[in-house]
Amino acid sequence: MDEQKQVLRRLAEDIRLRGLSSNTLESYTTHARIFLEFSGDRPIEQLNAEDIRRFLLHLIHEKKVSPGTVNVYSAAIRFLFAVTLNRTLNYLQIPRQKKRKTLPEVLTRSEVHSILEGCQNIKHKAMLTVVYSSGLRVSEAAALKIQHIDSKNMRLFVQNGKGGKDRYTLLSDACLNVLREYWKEYRPRHPEGWLFLGTYNVTHITSAAIEDAFSKAVQRAHITKQASVHTLRHSFATHLLEDGATLLQIKSLLGHASVQSTTIYLHLANMPSGIVSPLDNHSTDARFEVPSHA
Repeated sequence: MDEQKQVLRRLAEDIRLRGLSSNTLESYTTHARIFLEFSGDRPIEQLNAEDIRRFLLHLIHEKKVSPGTVNVYSAAIRFLFAVTLNRTLNYLQIPRQKKRKTLPEVLTRSEVHSILEGCQNIKHKAMLTVVYSSGLRVSEAAALKIQHIDSKNMRLFVQNGKGGKDRYTLLSDACLNVLREYWKEYRPRHPEGWLFLGTYNVTHITSAAIEDAFSKAVQRAHITKQASVHTLRHSFATHLLEDGATLLQIKSLLGHASVQSTTIYLHLANMPSGIVSPLDNHSTDARFEVPSHA
C-alpha cells in the first residue's frame, strides 16, 4: 500500500508539472488508484498490458460501465505507465472503446423555466440559472468567482475551463437579476472570492452538490427526461441555434476546441419555419405527385 501511495503521489506531481486541470488531476489519480487496488498485492513493477486488459474487461463485463468511462480509465492508466512509471506498452493491445454517437437530451424552454422555478432556494436557482444562461459546464459554475461577473459589459468570465482555456460567455439580464437577489441573501465571503461556497464555507461548492440541486428541481418539475446539469448546457446551445446564432458563435461561447463538436446541435435544434420536404414541394415537377389511392 505504501508503494501505491508513492506512485499515486508521483502521478499527481506529473499532472501538476504539465499544468493539467484540477479535474484531470482528480480523475486520473482516482482511476489509477482503482486500477492499482484491483491488481491487489501484485508488485507495481510487474504490472503489464495483460493486467490492464483484465481490469478493463472487468469494467466492461462485470461493472457494466459505459464505453466513455472505460476510455477515461484507459487514459489514466496509460498516463500512469507512460509518464509516472516511464514504461512502454503495446497500446494496440489496449484499444479504446468505440462509443455510440447518441444525441444528447435537450430540455424545452418551458421545461428549463419549470426547473428554475422549482429550486428550493435562491442559491440553487442562481447556480442553475447561470449554467443555462451562460452555457457553463458544471465544474465551471462551481468554480466561479465574484469578480468573474462583468455586469458592465454583460459578460461572464470562465477561468481555466476544459483544456485550461479561459473564455468569455454571455451574461443575461435575467441571470444578473437572480445573482443580485442571491447576493443580497447570502453575501458569500471568502478570501478566494468564490461565488458559490460549499457547506462549510471552506471552498467553492462541489459539482456533485450542483447536480443534486438540479436533480431535486427536475423531480419537483415532474420532468421525466434523463437530464443532468450538462443538459442545461446542451439546451443553451440548441436554443441559441434556434434563435439564429451561428455555429462559430456558439463554439466560442461553449469553449469547444473544434467546431466539429458544435455541429451536433444542428441535429437537436427545431427546423426553422419555411423549410419543407422536397416531396411536398412538388409544384414544379409532376413526377413527385403521390397517387390519391396510395
